[in-house]
This record gives sequence, structure tokens and C-alpha cells, in this order.
Amino acid sequence: MSIRVLLVDDQALLRGTFRLLIDSCEDMVVVGEAANGQEAVDLARIHRPDIVLMDIHMPGTDGLAATAAICDDPELAGTRVLVLTVFETDEYVARALRVGTSGFVGKYVTTDALLAGIRTVAAGEALLSPGATRALITRFLTGPAPSVLLAPPERLNDLTPREREVTELAARGKSNDEIAGELVLSVLTVRSHIQRHDQARRPRPRPTRRHRLPERTRGPDTGRRRPG
Repeated sequence: MSIRVLLVDDQALLRGTFRLLIDSCEDMVVVGEAANGQEAVDLARIHRPDIVLMDIHMPGTDGLAATAAICDDPELAGTRVLVLTVFETDEYVARALRVGTSGFVGKYVTTDALLAGIRTVAAGEALLSPGATRALITRFLTGPAPSVLLAPPERLNDLTPREREVTELAARGKSNDEIAGELVLSVLTVRSHIQRHDQARRPRPRPTRRHRLPERTRGPDTGRRRPG
């Protein structure tokens, strides 16, 4: 069975080039083309492709927002997103991974490497280009040391059993996708549970004490203020 690919790029020339390349392979076929993120989401729901080859910078809805919408749609659970962009910075790589992309490659990639990347992601594997990998390593080494903290035990009572289960798996280093697969939840539900936990981690505000002003001293008989 051929790998069904949806092309997403605001440049028609690039889409045409990718179509010729992909359609020349016996195990791949292009099922549609989109010029922006919203079109990508709409066409993904129509064609149910195996792979969405996604650009990041496009007019209107960008590639990251479109990726998030596709990855959060339970009806598109079989669709994987492979980001293809010239922006291989640590920020874009990290954001792309957070919203659910399965792969990240640069547009300078060779044709053979691109086709191999599509096959890799279609097989259920993750893929990062050397440039994206370097960007993430640099971000890790230069940033603060990561730490995953659970809420205090007394605050965990504010969470449901399912929310506690999700956050405990997150504390063990599991990704949102891994937690969703293990607990049979949507990625959106996992994110919601983790957000609830993050709220429980925040210290509760202490009640503000109101200081009572001393009453003015009054005279014993007249009720008038004493001089001085």
C-alpha cells in the first residue's frame, strides 16, 4: 500500500517539485496540496493522509498551529506530521515537538534523505535532522537544568485519580504521546490533566491580615477628643 502524503507549503513551485519527486516513487502518492495551515487541516480531514509534509511559515494559520490541530484531532490519529523548513532553530524544533510533530528536517535535505524521512515517519518512528538535533542539544546544554516536580502530597488531593496518574507518568519522563497511548487518552486530555497538576503545584495565596486602626481616645464624659 502506498504512503499517502499531503503537501503543505505556500510556494506553489516547491509543492510542484515535491509532488514530482514523491509521485515518482512506487510506494508513495500525493493526495493533496495546501498553501496554508487551515487548508492543511481541512484537507487532512478529507483525505486522511499517512504523512503531512508541513512548512512552518505560511500566511494565515502557520504550520505549527496546523500541526497542533491535526495531532489533537482523534479522527486523525493515523496521520503523522513531518515538518520541512529552513528554520532549524532550537525554538522552532522545541515548539514543533511540543505540538506533536513526528519529524523535523531542513529544506536543504537531499532528495534521498527526504524520501527516507517520509518512510521513517510513516513507519511510526521519530526523525530529527542533524541541524535540529544540534539545536536541541545546544538548548539543553545552555539552558537551566530540567526538573520535574510533583505537587505537594496535600495538594494532590485536589486532583482526580486520572490526573494524578497522568502527572506521575509525566514525572517519569514520558511524553504526552506516550502517556496518551498507555492510558488510551487523547493528547489534548493529557495536556489538560498536566495543566491541572501545574495549577496544584502553585502555592496558595496566604490570606492578607487586615490591621485594625486604633480608635481615637475619647474623653470620659464629653465624647470629645482629648487634646494633645
